[in-house]
Amino acid sequence: MSNCCSPKGYRWVFSERSAQAEARRYRRRGLDATSRRIVDFLRTQGVEGSTVLEVGGGIGGIQIELLKAGAARAVSIELTPTYEDAASDLLNEAGLTDRVERRVMDFAQAASQVESADVVIMNRVICCYPDMPRLAGAAADHARQLLVLSYPRLTWWTQIGLTLGNWLLWMMRREFHIFLHPPQQILATSERHGLKRIADQQGMLWTMAALRRTA
Repeated sequence: MSNCCSPKGYRWVFSERSAQAEARRYRRRGLDATSRRIVDFLRTQGVEGSTVLEVGGGIGGIQIELLKAGAARAVSIELTPTYEDAASDLLNEAGLTDRVERRVMDFAQAASQVESADVVIMNRVICCYPDMPRLAGAAADHARQLLVLSYPRLTWWTQIGLTLGNWLLWMMRREFHIFLHPPQQILATSERHGLKRIADQQGMLWTMAALRRTA
């Protein structure tokens, strides 16, 4: 991984403090709008008895909601250990600890160590990783039925906002970078791994896309 996105940089952006704040918001308000769109979409597809793999699962709110909706089990992959305490607390409160396996690893680099799942989710993850083809390809390969992604819309306002954000990170010498990978390249990468797009929902800042395994 390049120096633009070192483990130190990830831990600064996705710190224990930010994880605890996110967990408090989830307790008060539930999922954010993009996460809720993902869960609502998957409910329409039917998740009863399904296995779920979430890459970049964060505090695990999506996993908790899908398990409550009938999913059988979930695996959460995180790049840093900073979410683990907050996520464990939420699982304990929901009584779901025994149905979720949490692992800390670089999924794109060690995907062979992770089993496939019926549903694979990457919510606001691709924009934080430099090697999009490797990450998206690994996620697609692990999806037995569905792959659901969210990523920034490619608009003038997101381009300006991310450029300013990256400039500030550079000025602060933070080893982190936000990537605006072209959406068509993200989807084309997933489709080359045997998936077909079935949904594409655009919000003001984030796009949610879903792809299904072809026969």
